[in-house]
Amino acid sequence: MPQSLTQIYVHIVFSTKYRRPLILPAVEVELYQYLTNQCNLAGCIALEVGGHLDHVHILCRLSKHTSIPKLLEKIKGTSSKWVKTRSLELRDFYWQDGYGAFSVSARELDSIISYIRNQHIHHKSKSFEQEYLEILRQYNVEFDERYLWD
Repeated sequence: MPQSLTQIYVHIVFSTKYRRPLILPAVEVELYQYLTNQCNLAGCIALEVGGHLDHVHILCRLSKHTSIPKLLEKIKGTSSKWVKTRSLELRDFYWQDGYGAFSVSARELDSIISYIRNQHIHHKSKSFEQEYLEILRQYNVEFDERYLWD
């Protein structure tokens, strides 16, 4: 076969260090756009980026030339530095070390996009911790809760 063709969609979730509520309204739209641009620059086309005060969801098409750890190292590193320049109250902004990355079928894209767009509604009734545990269970991910939270 002369070509290498891929179509791999990934739902990525990560939080601020210690889940501090630092993704404030004044910076969130710009932050999501910045993360979108970083994904796109890495060749991983972002279909939707959003989140809430203490975490981010990214739905992207993974490039055949990059790995998930490589993508996350780039976008978390550059965006953390960028956020710190936005205001003095954000100078101690950090992302958590870990992340969740989950495969998504093409049939699920609209549903995941809607889910990401409605994060503010979801988090009126549940915390990020509750949401993340639900996602892990939904995808049948084995985990030890003692090591989930930094």
